[in-house]
Amino acid sequence: MIRKFESKDIEKVMEIWLDTNIQAHNFISKGYWESNFDLVKSMLPDAEIYVYESERKIVAFVGVDNGYIAGLFVSADAQSKGLGKQLLDKIKQRYSALSLTVYKKNIKAVNFYQRELFVIKQEQIDENTDEAEYLMVWNQPSAGRERRED
Repeated sequence: MIRKFESKDIEKVMEIWLDTNIQAHNFISKGYWESNFDLVKSMLPDAEIYVYESERKIVAFVGVDNGYIAGLFVSADAQSKGLGKQLLDKIKQRYSALSLTVYKKNIKAVNFYQRELFVIKQEQIDENTDEAEYLMVWNQPSAGRERRED
């Protein structure tokens, strides 16, 4: 079940944020994520966030700010089950255009977003980590145009 974030969700959401970032970005030091934990935690209550709950437990979430996807996180034991796609579809219903940045080395995420019809618009360097990242965008398909399902 997808629902809006509530303040009581903060601890579980932050646990998923930290664990998933460390797992998915083994090319960035664990300390980087740990040092940003409190900053991200303080910003979450002001963001537009949706959580995916399974058996009364949060297993994934997405945060968006005016069409910019700040993050899409699925806990390790819930990955590859379509939860990320469901959260992304929820956001696609709310916005006609979306953008995000994803680390170039995070091949699994890059491939996921490309499957979901995001297009790489530019490659840049994340000044915080000195890692290459892609700016990717998605636009609502025009009326009458079929969405590819491959």
